Amino acid sequence: MAKKVTVALFGAGSWGTALATQLARNGVRVNLWGHQSQHIENLNRDRENKAFLPGIALDENIHPVTSLKDCLEQADTVLIAIPSKAFRVFLGQLKTEIQPSLSVFWASKGFEIESGKLLHQLVLEELPGHHYGVISGPTFATEVARGLPAAITCAGNGESETASFAALLHGNRFRCYTSDDVIGVELGGALKNILAIAVGAADGLGFGANTRAALMTRGLSEVMRLGKRLGARQETLMGLAGLGDLILTCTDDQSRNRRFGLAIGRGKTIEQAEIEVGQTVEGLRAARAIFLLSQELELDLPIMEQVYRVLYEGIKPVDAVESLENRPQREEFSE
Repeated sequence: MAKKVTVALFGAGSWGTALATQLARNGVRVNLWGHQSQHIENLNRDRENKAFLPGIALDENIHPVTSLKDCLEQADTVLIAIPSKAFRVFLGQLKTEIQPSLSVFWASKGFEIESGKLLHQLVLEELPGHHYGVISGPTFATEVARGLPAAITCAGNGESETASFAALLHGNRFRCYTSDDVIGVELGGALKNILAIAVGAADGLGFGANTRAALMTRGLSEVMRLGKRLGARQETLMGLAGLGDLILTCTDDQSRNRRFGLAIGRGKTIEQAEIEVGQTVEGLRAARAIFLLSQELELDLPIMEQVYRVLYEGIKPVDAVESLENRPQREEFSE
């Protein structure tokens, strides 16, 4: 009998648990790690992630654990689904335990705030020599866990390793496309969070559908502009990980970044909006990283700049929108 494939999945929040559920329904054994022992104890006792995915039973193929060593036991590959702000620190812990032969994939979205580096750059620094890749696309955790139809992109630096990992996720109403454009997939997944805050804030202000469409379209233009400078392929940014995720995150209230923006637009403080959302708002930290990067590159990203100024300089959301509307007239597709 062939050995069952095992994935070491780090991160037992909503997205990590949803991905564990998708892998498990495809017959993969998942060692699911979480850093809070009480949370893991609850998962094992209840066989349900009541904190983040209530009402969805854990598949028998999912084995919640609290130690890195236990998670990596008999693992064939690694998948990381933790917030980007903790990514480098976690890699530092992982490198003392991981076997050099294991590929490392992640479903985290964002940047290292201090350096503005993408997550693959952190993997190259902390886990040199490992095959690596990222998965991203228009997917809400609850819908994936429920088995509703969805599609995602898996991009990596090794064709066979990327295809093998994508095959573990692919199936049961879940399509997993492959790519070698790691930068493009990472950028699409990170930048859409900033734009979802902008759209949410505009909706919170009551500015309507016209404003929403304009912000999404011009926001995509900014994504393409930055992507071109950093070496991403334009077709990637027009695909699932780019435009697809942008549409999803900007228009549906399942998006925590959109809900955060809505709260800001309705007059809540940053702290109040974070409490209201109740989970990590990746766009809050990504906005700062991108503002610093755009200054370094001397790149004009006006919507993302205004999001930064609202979040970090105290500009009122209505004034940020006015600033965008009062920019000088120009050709739509000029640099």
